[in-house]
Amino acid sequence: MTRRRLLDRVFDAAGYAAAFFVFAIFVVMLGTTALREFGGKTGGSDDLVSWMTAAAAFFGLAHAFKHGDFVRVGLLIERLGPGMRRVFELLSLGVAATFTGFLAWSITRYVHESWRFGDVAGGLLVIPIWIPQSSLVIGTTLLFIAVLDEFIAVARGRRPSYVTAVEERHARGDFSEDM
Repeated sequence: MTRRRLLDRVFDAAGYAAAFFVFAIFVVMLGTTALREFGGKTGGSDDLVSWMTAAAAFFGLAHAFKHGDFVRVGLLIERLGPGMRRVFELLSLGVAATFTGFLAWSITRYVHESWRFGDVAGGLLVIPIWIPQSSLVIGTTLLFIAVLDEFIAVARGRRPSYVTAVEERHARGDFSEDM
């Protein structure tokens, strides 16, 4: 398996994980509603929903980026010629790689400290807080890898996958992501 296919599969798996957490939120909220209707206890469900919301958001970052689902303002870059467009694309991806790399590094340090000091969640579910926080580490690290991958691809002369993904959707007549 090539590096490209492996990365694409990892990013797709992260997207599926994000979808799983969204569905899990639905299940927990539905279960909580049913329990409340029958007088059952629902302690900790708010903790679960908040952790799963963060997991869904962070696991979905790399997948959304690679498929052109991030908000992207192209007013300037779309008016440039191919040479200048590539320069601006590389500059933008360089800034994004720097920022996401720092973000991944900072979050990883923070979660490592939570693990090292034995921090526990402060809600009704008392578990080591590094467990739900690890989704932030995974998500930001995957986003950093995705941005770095795009930077390398553009530096080698390829078109960004987030641009081609949007163009392919438009060619199929799908403009739903543009609203």
